[in-house]
Amino acid sequence: MLNNRREFLTIFKKPIENQKVETEIRPPYGLSESLFHSECIKCEDKACQTHCEEEIIIIKSDGTPTLNFKNSGCTFCEECAKHCKNGVLSLDHPLYKEKLNASFYIKTDLCMAHNKTICFSCKEPCIDDAILFNGMFNPVIDMQRCTGCGFCVGRCPTNAIEFIPTILKEQEEC
Repeated sequence: MLNNRREFLTIFKKPIENQKVETEIRPPYGLSESLFHSECIKCEDKACQTHCEEEIIIIKSDGTPTLNFKNSGCTFCEECAKHCKNGVLSLDHPLYKEKLNASFYIKTDLCMAHNKTICFSCKEPCIDDAILFNGMFNPVIDMQRCTGCGFCVGRCPTNAIEFIPTILKEQEEC
């Protein structure tokens, strides 16, 4: 028996594993996509994954880290960067600090609120107040506020929140 409304809503949830991603969402504080491919593959201890408090960093078969928002999101705790020995993640370059390389959006055809069912599952975990509602329905993501933390992705009972990863641009040498 279902104990509450949230449990009831999860029966409509589609598996998140079926989403196809062409470009990966990288851990925060990344300096460039090329560094992920050249340096992460040399890393033996995978410290970014080991020290991730939310356990969202997974190491792909090519040896590079990516984020999985199925069960949680990024708190920008800085632990991944503090333990990165190869200089791929750095707290010294604030361009990518507290913002992930992705844009998030709500698919209105899948969103329960857009289909006139009261649901605030995405808004509740949003620590940046980036999900705005027009009344009780019609949520939108304010990309000026959204850091791409991903907490909303795993909480949506219908997987209506999707993202478009972007390639990290190469940093110019100072």
